[in-house]
Amino acid sequence: MANYNIRELQLHIKDMLLAFHKICEEHDLHYYMLFGTMLGAVRHKGFIPWDDDIDVGLPRPEYELLIKHAKEWFPEPYEFVCHETDERFLGGIGKMQDAGTTLIERSHVRYVGGVYIDIFPLDGISASPIAQRIQYLRYEYYKKVIYFLLRDPFKHGHGPSSWLPRLVQAVYSDKGAMRRFKKVMTRYPYDRSTWVSALNDGMTSVMPKSVIGRPTPIEFEGETVMGVEQPDEYLTREFGDYMQIPKEENRVSHNFHYLNLKQPYREYLKEKGAKK
Repeated sequence: MANYNIRELQLHIKDMLLAFHKICEEHDLHYYMLFGTMLGAVRHKGFIPWDDDIDVGLPRPEYELLIKHAKEWFPEPYEFVCHETDERFLGGIGKMQDAGTTLIERSHVRYVGGVYIDIFPLDGISASPIAQRIQYLRYEYYKKVIYFLLRDPFKHGHGPSSWLPRLVQAVYSDKGAMRRFKKVMTRYPYDRSTWVSALNDGMTSVMPKSVIGRPTPIEFEGETVMGVEQPDEYLTREFGDYMQIPKEENRVSHNFHYLNLKQPYREYLKEKGAKK
């Protein structure tokens, strides 16, 4: 179980989702709820009770447009952060964060920001199962490289456990690893692909573009937001028997290292003597 009030956090990020929905409406962006957020909408008409995040996705061309215009499109206190907007942020997705809050996911994570919703680029992928697997394996390789770039090599001492992180950090720079990572993700142009994926979620997210389809209104916590066009096939591909409630021991929350819904993260950093 989480060590914070999950419902309070859920309601906070629900408001962020509604703000994001408004941004997309105003600027003709096509977004979809994805993964557990889409599952929650179908199975619970809102959040999965133990879930404490929101996942949305945009086609790659519109995701890149969001990066370009985020500073002008996002109203305060919201910000869009990804590697392209902040080089300290490593990973293949972006986040809409609330600058009026503070969130540290794990004690070892170097990036300190606000409470967020995840924004995934939906990328094209080959229709060939073999090519799909190759792209996924390359994706996982660079995902692991980024993990070791972020990790303290001496977290578990100066012995053998430090060798691989030290080697990765000697071979790759943050910029170089992220450049290669993005090249893998964008190998197949979205507009010319009949299959798409948000590879961060694994091979289960690989599916025909027609399953994602056009953004389709769906109820979420008493509000109307956008989901995928074929939710049954989408959720079956992602989760199998998705209407089956998992056993209690398999219900996972984030258990963030630090969460404060009242303190701006820049104030937190200033108090800690860090520079943003």
